[in-house]
Amino acid sequence: MPATDADAINLTHHFLIAMPGMEDARFAGSVIYLCEHSSRGALGIVINKPSDINLKHLFEKVDLPLGRDDLMAAPVFQGGPIATERGFVLHEAVYAGGSEPNETVYASTMTIPGGLEMTTSKDVLEALSTGAGPRKVLVSLGYSQWGEGQLESELAENSWLTVGADPAVIFDTPVEQRYQKALGLLGLESWMLSRDAGHA
Repeated sequence: MPATDADAINLTHHFLIAMPGMEDARFAGSVIYLCEHSSRGALGIVINKPSDINLKHLFEKVDLPLGRDDLMAAPVFQGGPIATERGFVLHEAVYAGGSEPNETVYASTMTIPGGLEMTTSKDVLEALSTGAGPRKVLVSLGYSQWGEGQLESELAENSWLTVGADPAVIFDTPVEQRYQKALGLLGLESWMLSRDAGHA
C-alpha cells in the first residue's frame, strides 16, 4: 500500500549520519544537515567535509574583504556534489527589524523550521564583509539533493542514521568531532556500528 502524506517522515532540521558501509565515496563518513525534506525530495549540506580553502580565500575570490576576524580561518565546506561552484550559507536566523520570524533579511533565504536559515544570495557575504551578518555561519560550495522517494529508499537500505539536528554540532564543534557528536545524539559511538548493518 503506498504511503500517504500522513505516514511520510519529515526529516527537515535533522542530521543524516552515513553508516560505515556507505558505498558512495562522496558521502562516506558524512554528516548532512537536511534543510528541506518533503514528498518531492530532500536537500541538505554536508557539515563535516572541509574543502582546501578557507573563508578568507573565498572572499578574496569574490572580491570582498572579510570583516570578521572570527571567520578568517573557518573552512569552506564541500556541501555536496550539486552546484559545486555556488556558495550556500547555513546560518542562525537573522530577523529583519528585530523579531519577526517570517521576514528574512537576505534576498534568497530558505527558512528552516528549527531556527536556522540557508542563504544563497551574495548579500549575506556582503554583510559579513562589513563585519556584520549572522554570528554563526557555515559556508559550503555545493549541496546534496535527493529526488522523490530516493532518500526514503536509502534509509530503508540502512545507508543513513537520522537524528534531530543540534545547531551546536554545526557551529560549535570542531570539524573532526562532528561525526562522533552527531552519533552521540543517538547515544551511539562509531565502534557500535557494524559495516554489515542491514545485510544479513
